[in-house]
Amino acid sequence: MSEKIIDGRATFKTMAESSQEEWELIAGSNGEFAKGLPDRVLAHLKLLDGDFGGFAVDRLEHSLQSATLAHRAGKDEEYVVCALMHDIGDTLGTYNHAEIGAAIMKPFVSEDNYWMMEHHGIFQGYYFFHHIGLDRDQREQFRGHQAFEHTAQFCHLFDQNAFDPNYDTMPLEAFEPMVQRVMAKPRTSIYKGSPAVAAE
Repeated sequence: MSEKIIDGRATFKTMAESSQEEWELIAGSNGEFAKGLPDRVLAHLKLLDGDFGGFAVDRLEHSLQSATLAHRAGKDEEYVVCALMHDIGDTLGTYNHAEIGAAIMKPFVSEDNYWMMEHHGIFQGYYFFHHIGLDRDQREQFRGHQAFEHTAQFCHLFDQNAFDPNYDTMPLEAFEPMVQRVMAKPRTSIYKGSPAVAAE
């Protein structure tokens, strides 16, 4: 057994003293861990269950309803998964939930869908910011961006109207295979190009 690897683990105490052999071991372990990412994301999404925050439906129902509306409108799987995940950041990002959800999905989605997720909070504000003392037209600062209309349409058709407790919403189980497929392999990552990274 190599002195750099003991009991299946690297032995370096600082990365500066690490070896290629150790990083090949770590990359292999990470590849296995990465395969469970969709399941971990879905488990985190379930934390929205029962969190109403004053709304007529809880945050999980809102997410499911948004995805259901998008699916029934014929949007592609990637878009539907973005609709499902757009508010996943609510649990950890009280003040920047949109950016958190976008960051999770960034490696797996198009530039326009990433931008839509990242900015939907501001665009959603068009429908209610004026009720809480804010400028409902904050989205206008982005007028002219290639994904402006894409994002405005998402909020209009699949977000601001997804609070109906009587809507026939599809269950989370219906979307789980879509999440698995969309998150199966990253399109972009700082690790792309490394033959040691299994998710490449």
